[in-house]
Amino acid sequence: MRHGIAAEHGDPRYPKDSDRPLTSEGEKKVKIISDAMKKLEISFDSILTSPYVRAAETAKIVAKTFKKEVTFSEELRAEQNSEHLVEMLRREYKQDASLLLVGHEPLLSHWISVLVSGNPHTEILMKKAGVCKLSVGNLHYGRCATLEWLLAPRHFLAIKD
Repeated sequence: MRHGIAAEHGDPRYPKDSDRPLTSEGEKKVKIISDAMKKLEISFDSILTSPYVRAAETAKIVAKTFKKEVTFSEELRAEQNSEHLVEMLRREYKQDASLLLVGHEPLLSHWISVLVSGNPHTEILMKKAGVCKLSVGNLHYGRCATLEWLLAPRHFLAIKD
C-alpha cells in the first residue's frame, strides 16, 4: 500500500521530507479505503511501514480498522533499495507470512516490477493510497511473484457504502 495524500513536497512547514504528514483529505480517504478493504475481506497477519510520518499515519489508520499492530521498517523508507527490502523480509518473516507493506514511490512500484516480471523497468503505477496484492512462492530479488490485483483508491471509494 502506498501512503495517502500528504503535505506537498517542499512545504516550508516540513523541511524534512520524512516529516510530511497526511492531509485531512488523505486521512479521510485512507479511512474509507481501509473500511472498504475490510468489507472486501482483505486480510494480512502484520503491517510493516516506513517510519516516515505520512506512511506511519496511513499504516496506523489501517491498523485501527483491522485491529493490528504496526511495525516500523527502515527498509520501507522512500530512498531505500528494493533489494534490501527483500533481504529483510527473507530474514525476519516466515515464507508464508501475509504482510501489508506501507511505503513510498518509486520503491513500491520498482519492487512490484522486479518480483512480478524480473525487470525493474516494467511500468507499475501505484497511486497514493493504492493497494497491490502479490502472491509469492519463494521470495527472492527477481521474478518470484504473481500479481493478483492492483487497485487505485477510486476502486475502493466506489464500494465505500
